[in-house]
Amino acid sequence: MNRVVITGLGPVSSIGVGSRDFCSALLAGRSGIARIESFDTAGFPYVNAGEVRDFSPGEILTRLDPAQWGRSSQFAAAAARLAVRDAGLDPGRVAPGRAGAVVGTTSGESQVIEALTAQLVAGGWAAMSSELLDRVPADRLSNAVNLELGFAGESVTVCTACSASNYALGYAYDILAMGEADVMIAGGADSVCRWAHAGFYRLGALTEHACAPFDRDRSGIITGEGGAALLLETLQHAEARRARIYAEVLGYGLNCDASHMVSPDAASIAACMRLAHRRAGVQPEDIDYISAHGTGTLANDAVEAQAIFEVFGAAPPPVSSTKSMLGHTMGAASGFGAIASTLAIDRGFLPPTINWTTQDPALIGLDPVANTARQARVRVVQNDGFAFGGNNAIVIIGALT
Repeated sequence: MNRVVITGLGPVSSIGVGSRDFCSALLAGRSGIARIESFDTAGFPYVNAGEVRDFSPGEILTRLDPAQWGRSSQFAAAAARLAVRDAGLDPGRVAPGRAGAVVGTTSGESQVIEALTAQLVAGGWAAMSSELLDRVPADRLSNAVNLELGFAGESVTVCTACSASNYALGYAYDILAMGEADVMIAGGADSVCRWAHAGFYRLGALTEHACAPFDRDRSGIITGEGGAALLLETLQHAEARRARIYAEVLGYGLNCDASHMVSPDAASIAACMRLAHRRAGVQPEDIDYISAHGTGTLANDAVEAQAIFEVFGAAPPPVSSTKSMLGHTMGAASGFGAIASTLAIDRGFLPPTINWTTQDPALIGLDPVANTARQARVRVVQNDGFAFGGNNAIVIIGALT
């Protein structure tokens, strides 16, 4: 099997666009949370989100016309374009059939669906725009990437909600490892929208001002958006073009406990961690840092921590959550976690969990890298992604040896 490496990073996020700005924001512990501007928040008790402000897809995209695509597809394609630029890869020099894209999402083109719903309510079926209807299918996210880059290989959109980017990374890893492609874009994209914001509020999972993962007084998520893309190549392909290599994808684990629609299961998550370790050829003691799912809800953080303690013992490696800075970017969440993990390996630091103030007595022994990034030698990272329905996905990323 081919070894699979990461050569390009393309974050489009509320804390920075492009790998350099995103890395600087992680090091500074910058928050991207502010009052929502993408929809009218009148009547909402909580009005904050991690929106990508001043996003200008036309300044990044070179082939797609942004006017023909929804916001989530724009995020996916822009992130992919940034990733290939970061990798120094000319897509035109890659055999089109040997390159493709796998993009994870939760809600697909949610803002397009909301616009159509408004038309339907106002004027009935006849009022719905055919142009907007064309932009609804979620498979357009991966299609947008391939069309923007001129790729003609796999085009897959994975809709496993908040773990979807890790599923996408695993899918792309398999294709490359088995020799079915030379280059793949993997990641995720989602947009802030009214109905998801309302849904999480009604679930009691939304917090008002700040997401504080693993803190005693954590009270919920902040919704977020963006596009996260990683350029994966076979090691042979990367070396042949003398690419800079950030890190290697060592393996991944997937499982589904399917026991409850929204409540996670610690035993199943622990089993997923062990599966990921086994497939990556590592032991718990090899893991230097855990990029947590870390939503900031009472139940999810407690269950994730319980699974970590079960696998790693009473003194696990440092654990932090980028959702404290970005908000919960849904299908892009574990993609941003993978980018942060890769930068941690490449730059030698641990991203912080901001907004952390008080130790949770139930989580003693967990080091959340509180508020300030920390310099560290990072060789192997576990990137966690969990989703409603019990969809667990964990990717192991390591320094190239």
